Amino acid sequence: MLLSVRLAKRAIDIAGAAAGLLLTAPLMPIIAAAIYLESPGPVMFRQRRAGSLKSVSSSGGKKALTFHEFEMHKFRTMIMDAEKHTGVVIAGADDPRITKVGKFLRKSRLDELPQFWDVLRGKMSLVGPRPERPELLEQLSYAIPLFEERMRDVKPGITGLAQISLGYTGSIPEGSEIAKLASTLQNPWDLEETKGSLADDMRIKLLYDLAYTAGLERFDTFLRTELDIIFKTPLVMLKMTQGR
Repeated sequence: MLLSVRLAKRAIDIAGAAAGLLLTAPLMPIIAAAIYLESPGPVMFRQRRAGSLKSVSSSGGKKALTFHEFEMHKFRTMIMDAEKHTGVVIAGADDPRITKVGKFLRKSRLDELPQFWDVLRGKMSLVGPRPERPELLEQLSYAIPLFEERMRDVKPGITGLAQISLGYTGSIPEGSEIAKLASTLQNPWDLEETKGSLADDMRIKLLYDLAYTAGLERFDTFLRTELDIIFKTPLVMLKMTQGR
């Protein structure tokens, strides 16, 4: 990443995160109360996530990945001890572990407001690929070639090109331009057992993430894309809330 891009990106992060915390501060007690009333327990949720890629090595034909790891903060959207019986899994759209309040928070992306603090402390950026859990990221990297490259030399983001273009898990929205190419990008051999798999959604997300990171190599492209994503994010959140 260019030094000019790195400096400008950090300046945008600090200004944007500080403004975001000030503007959304009145909402946070309301969200916290709603979470607690439906599901008593901690309203905040901390989870270890993988940040930027440090190194990729291979030994005995097995790929070894090393990431900068950090604790990410979110509002809790699931029942307490949600992974007690399931282990580490990515939540689906109709996951029974998600509370009613949690469904609204996820749909509107309001569960991610505490991540403004993670941006201020330098662990995340306003814009970038979504951070995955290290255990899942390793599995996805085996299933999807070059999946780990989406995090090379870039911090994970609260929002991003994939986040404003796709569904919560990376699913393709109906009627979108990329939906026309779904048959060639997802399950091209039409294997019944792989239809609707998470890996297919993640392959689409990878395309958007790589397109974003490629734009970081030129300052004008970076600035145009960065500001476009930031200004579009509230509109996308509003459309999701209204079910459009």
